[in-house]
Amino acid sequence: MNADDLDYRARTLSGCIPPALVSRLISLGHVEEVKWQAGRGEWFCARAWAQLLAGQERRAEARELLAPYVATGWWKAAETMADLLESWGQVEEAITLTRPYADAENRLALDYFARLLGRNGRGDDAFALLEPHVHDWFLATALVAVAAGAGRDDDAAELLTARVKVIERRCDDLSCSCGAPDPFAVGLLAEIRERQGRIDEAIALLHTRSTTSINNRDQLADLLARHDRIQELRAYAASEHHGHAAQRLAELLEERGDVDGAIGVYQHLPNRGGNEAVQLAELLARHGRGDEALEMLRSTADAGGADDWLVHTLCEHYAAQGRAEDGLAYLDTLRERLGEEYWEFFSMRLPLMVACGRLEEAIELAKAHPEGETLYAVESIAELLADAGRAEEAITILEQQGGARSALASHLIERGRVRDAVTLLQRHEPRPPEQSWTGAATDSPPF
Repeated sequence: MNADDLDYRARTLSGCIPPALVSRLISLGHVEEVKWQAGRGEWFCARAWAQLLAGQERRAEARELLAPYVATGWWKAAETMADLLESWGQVEEAITLTRPYADAENRLALDYFARLLGRNGRGDDAFALLEPHVHDWFLATALVAVAAGAGRDDDAAELLTARVKVIERRCDDLSCSCGAPDPFAVGLLAEIRERQGRIDEAIALLHTRSTTSINNRDQLADLLARHDRIQELRAYAASEHHGHAAQRLAELLEERGDVDGAIGVYQHLPNRGGNEAVQLAELLARHGRGDEALEMLRSTADAGGADDWLVHTLCEHYAAQGRAEDGLAYLDTLRERLGEEYWEFFSMRLPLMVACGRLEEAIELAKAHPEGETLYAVESIAELLADAGRAEEAITILEQQGGARSALASHLIERGRVRDAVTLLQRHEPRPPEQSWTGAATDSPPF
């Protein structure tokens, strides 16, 4: 084992048993195979087996198992060991183990090590460690987290305030945002001000950002909701163009039992798009208004040019409402309108047909589809065959396809052919050479 190889296999899930299949092996009772593979360099097996040992208070065995992985110098192995040590109350040993990685300024290790210190009464040390890295948003987030436990909110706020100040423009591009406050620093500073009870200041700060949405959540909307500033949230939702503030307002009203009010938020949006339509449909369905949800989704899907994700959501709602036949009828009309049915749309038929008791017909239609021999189609067909009790046939078509290694391994495991599955998964493919960008223009894709 070496750290580079372990890291590559863990990141790409190539040449190894992936975590989902390790879990499946354990659930099916193949723990001895997992144990054996854990001692042969299979990281996900080792991690799972060590956790099982720890749960049985077999700490020495867990440590012995992980030791060769930790000895390679691979950070993920050290992190896993440190988690176990901390859970056992052996905090100083966890700190000693992870400190060298933090000293080497491994970004992930710095975050982990500082939070480890902060959780265990050494908040000032954690703060000092992260303070030089306040310009790195990832580590600044950790700084704000450890500041709370260390009583260093004022110090963290002072550091972030310096970042929030508007810097001079260094270009003439009007679309450039280099003169705007750092949005991550603003968000983190607002988090501190809220923690200090300075809610108005936190709100004012977030209003300086061009957008407060990250990962489909709006920090300002969440703050207003937490502090029952519902009128301000209504006003903000009316102007926030991503729709995330409206979503939070609807969630808040639903939590309070005002379902009609929540529905009205979506119905009165001036520019309701597909995402808002799906959220409204889910809200309606949760409260026994599934037929309304279906009609609204269907009109949205039609108006949007039948985007595949919207049609997929519509079909899921048809199935959930026990109206699979109506879902198939809709797909028929869509096929007539489009003139052909690509696999993206055809595949939506399969669960609807199964719900109608037409499993064998679904299999035959899928096999006959023009894209029926592609990787993505074969995997779906194999699932249908397995559901029909034709598992060996499923394995055969996956073997013939050749590229569906993980899916084939999964079916082999289900049939008890564990060693065949493991051999397949551990087959090493040539590792592509590492390429670095030289700055020269190219028309070659980066994959």
